[in-house]
Amino acid sequence: MTNGKLKIRAARTSLATTIVLTSLKLLAALATGSLAVLSSAIDSLLDIFMSSANYLAIRQAELPPDSKHPFGHGKFETLATIFQALMIALSGLWILYESIQRLIHGTSLARLEEGMAVLLVSSVVSWKISRYLKATGKATESSALQADALHFSMDVYTNAALVGGLALVLWLETPWLDPVLSLLVGCYILFEAFRLVRHGMGDILDEQLPASIREEIAEIIALHQAHLIGYHRLRTRRAGSQKIIDFHLTVCKLLSVEEAHKIADHLEQRIRDKIGGSDVTIHIDPCSRLDCDEGHSCDKAPRPLKKGPPAEA
Repeated sequence: MTNGKLKIRAARTSLATTIVLTSLKLLAALATGSLAVLSSAIDSLLDIFMSSANYLAIRQAELPPDSKHPFGHGKFETLATIFQALMIALSGLWILYESIQRLIHGTSLARLEEGMAVLLVSSVVSWKISRYLKATGKATESSALQADALHFSMDVYTNAALVGGLALVLWLETPWLDPVLSLLVGCYILFEAFRLVRHGMGDILDEQLPASIREEIAEIIALHQAHLIGYHRLRTRRAGSQKIIDFHLTVCKLLSVEEAHKIADHLEQRIRDKIGGSDVTIHIDPCSRLDCDEGHSCDKAPRPLKKGPPAEA
């Protein structure tokens, strides 16, 4: 199955799971009157919109390049990630506001055992779906699916914490603990929203790929050093699941255009094979040595590649 189909199937699974969990939490919140349960339900309700946005964004991101989008549509995934972060932040702010109102005006609770049971079921389901989304997101390098996995992981921790808190409310008969727990959940949600925005903005602003990937590119080039003089102006960025890579390659100036082209083609293919989802462009530069003659006096014996300075911003 292709990466695109894997991502679309995962997005559908996420959406279906979110709808079921949200329905259960809303029913439990209405039955118990617990703000803690309601805050979890509101968070899941927003997840429905976010999972829907993910599904649509991933389908759009998988469209092939066209005349208006020659680099493809990968950044639709990035936009979906930022949209999710903003929605998460809004839900966190609402939970904080409602918690403060409940602390000021008081709250009444009932049938908390039912609410705790729903939260426990939600924690188990969220744990399973988060593992699935995380594995699929990592395999396909989808930022949108990884963000979705983070939401479900958050549900695991927050629901487990809320169950413990509601147990204390029952044991100690202290209803004010319910909005206090909601305050903590709201703060945690805002923190995670900030992390998602930071990740998404890195892609929007064309932040370079991680050092581990850049080092892997350098190692692949080094394996071909017998045919090269050096490389410089390595530039990398991400567009959704796609990794865009370009650099200048210096070769002997006495090589024919066909020979230089074959070297570049081979190197591009090697990078694409090793680094999944990469779009590679290589610009060929001739060596500028003045003492080179028709006998190739500079010789192409293996030597350490000369890495040029990083690309200018």
